[in-house]
Parts: sequence; structure tokens; C-alpha cells
Amino acid sequence: MSSAQLFALSGAALFLIGLHGLFACPHLLRKILAANVMGSGVFLVFNAMARRAPAGGPDPVPQAMVLTGVVVAVSATALALALACRLSEAGGAEEDGET
Repeated sequence: MSSAQLFALSGAALFLIGLHGLFACPHLLRKILAANVMGSGVFLVFNAMARRAPAGGPDPVPQAMVLTGVVVAVSATALALALACRLSEAGGAEEDGET
């Protein structure tokens, strides 16, 4: 098994773990973290695809796209956390039935 295949399988596993956490956990903070885990899996798979360039070296375009995606994911996480804080300050329930 090559390193690109190992990275792709690890990324798929991370995506599936995040998907399970997104649907199984009713708490809002855990949903945000699960979305981050899913994004990390997608970045890992995309970076593994960049390693399979036919010229021998890695393709720089997917790596640049992953770097841009990481920046967007960090800012989206900050926005989601700020909205979650506003929701809890306004007295909104983070989840149904939890005290």
C-alpha cells in the first residue's frame, strides 16, 4: 500500500467519523467539531490525490487549493462559534432536552 492510498483511506475514515458525529451528536459544539473533522478528511483525500501526479513530484495546484480551504475552514469555524455564543447568550437552547 502506497502512502497516497494510506492518506486517502485515512481521509475517508476521518470524513465518515465526522459524518457520524454530525448526525449522532445533538450538541451544537460537537456538530461544529464534527464538521471540522469532515473538512480535515476532505483535505487529506485531496492532498493524497495531488501526490499521484504522473511527473513524479506532487502537483502544486491541489496543495494550494487545500491551503486555501484550510483558511476558509478556520474562518467558517470562527463564525460558527461566534453564532453559537450569541445563541447561548440570547437564551436559545443548544439542544432539545439537555439541561
